Amino acid sequence: MNRMRALVPALLAAGVLAACATPPKPLQGSYAPLSPATAAQRQVPGDLVRWGGTIAEVVPQRERTCFELVGRPLDGRGRPDEDSDSSAGRFVACREGFYDPVVFERGRAVTVTGRIEGFETRTIGDFPYLHPRVAADVVYLWPEQREVDVIYDRGPYWGGYYGWW
Repeated sequence: MNRMRALVPALLAAGVLAACATPPKPLQGSYAPLSPATAAQRQVPGDLVRWGGTIAEVVPQRERTCFELVGRPLDGRGRPDEDSDSSAGRFVACREGFYDPVVFERGRAVTVTGRIEGFETRTIGDFPYLHPRVAADVVYLWPEQREVDVIYDRGPYWGGYYGWW
């Protein structure tokens, strides 16, 4: 019985930690294990992918909005690693409807799911760069992460004495 009492909190803690590493429901599923850079090298459309990255540009069009993204490695939740100094390759994701460029602003983290429908060459500066183009089913804008400095102050009564005796 004592073993069971010790096991229950451990199982609860493991469940909470596992929930933290689970992608949000719209991003769950099975996807091809390839990066945008690998897809650009292969140039074979049709793979179902889950890619994420940092927004470089948002272009609303008449029927859809296209996002140019700098691909980043994804963590266990499917969130792009914004602290990564590496790129998984650039890609374009287009989805029906209007996505406001003020909300989906440059530098924000986004994860998309969808099928690779083709490839297009865009220039970055003067450099021609082949971008896989994804017909996005989901465009998931992640909340901004803010750094917070935590300062622990014990107050004027250092020794834990809260009286004048």
